[in-house]
Amino acid sequence: MFKSKNILSLILICFLAFTLALTGCASDNNNQPPAQNGESQDSQQGEELKTVKVGATAVPHAEILEFIKPKLAEKGIDLQIEVFNDYVQPNLATDSGDLDANFFQHIPYLETFNEERNLNLVTVTKVHIEPMGIYSTKATSLDELGEGQIAIPNDPTNSGRALALLEAAGVIKLRPGTGISGTVDDIAENPKNFKITMIDAAQLPRVLNDPKVAGAVINTNYALEAGLNPVKDALHIEDKESPYSNVLVAKAERADDPVLKEVAKELTSEDVKKFIEEKYQGAVVPAF
Repeated sequence: MFKSKNILSLILICFLAFTLALTGCASDNNNQPPAQNGESQDSQQGEELKTVKVGATAVPHAEILEFIKPKLAEKGIDLQIEVFNDYVQPNLATDSGDLDANFFQHIPYLETFNEERNLNLVTVTKVHIEPMGIYSTKATSLDELGEGQIAIPNDPTNSGRALALLEAAGVIKLRPGTGISGTVDDIAENPKNFKITMIDAAQLPRVLNDPKVAGAVINTNYALEAGLNPVKDALHIEDKESPYSNVLVAKAERADDPVLKEVAKELTSEDVKKFIEEKYQGAVVPAF
């Protein structure tokens, strides 16, 4: 009987020891960090992905950004594109930090905006040029333009540019030395007595069907959005030497941000150059 009790006690002790050992192992396993091989690649990439938010007008800027989005994803960068329909909000949102950068404007417009709003936004990289053109639904050549209104953008930089283009096309003449900073007050000769009307740039394609409007000077991005082909439809267009490079813009303190540098690198890649040349057929020209 004594021996049986000893044997039973021994078995019980062994069982308890084994149970405690199993509990200890489970506890150790719970305290260990997750095994790297047990994590999915998507989970790891999701944790490492860096987000960059860029504001842009729809065409061609957002389209170019969409083209580089997969390339940036391969580098662990999630490019978020916010589309705007005006030329004011993207800069204000970049300055406030709601956007990391923007891509919609040329350098003269940026310089004017900075001066007027007392901002310090800078160019990260030049990307492309959008030649401005003169359009009409009532004429197929400049000679056919009848009397009436000619609509131009109402922001100071693009209005001066539009007047310079009208002069280059022989529609008007400006005072000597006016250049791209002209206003309607600088018009020295207007043989057909056109009334120059200032309109928000985004609205210009819509006024072409207005009976009072003989023609309009339209930025290429808005022309493309309206289904106009600058190469085929414009009565006159800026040449490829235009100084109005469209640029990626950020606050001065963010200009050297490594993520923005990667965005700039992709925007000026050979793949983007080929994309621009093939998709826009001269309506948009690489500036790099």
